[in-house]
Amino acid sequence: MKGDFLKMVYASFNPEGNVVQGFPAILFAVSKKTLHSSVHRNRIKRMMREAYRLEKSCLECRVEFPHDGIVHGLLCIAFIYTGRKQTFPNLDAFRVEVRKLLQNMSLS
Repeated sequence: MKGDFLKMVYASFNPEGNVVQGFPAILFAVSKKTLHSSVHRNRIKRMMREAYRLEKSCLECRVEFPHDGIVHGLLCIAFIYTGRKQTFPNLDAFRVEVRKLLQNMSLS
């Protein structure tokens, strides 16, 4: 799924076709080709992590978290920064983008 400046790739690995359970594995990536400066890449990744931390509640209501610790399926999500502008989006823009992508994700 693609947003304005973020791309989200996700996969559900559930061998028995059951509902995805357990906490998802998350990846945040910013390419050197997109941002040459490591300082800027790290800043963008910090903002992406914080936006996900604040908006993961909309994902938690859709994914079951077992109390016994057994994971029957695993959800893997990758957020990739694709912004090409010289100015960086602020945290609020990241939150809106992450929320929109997580709500449009289909878990079947």
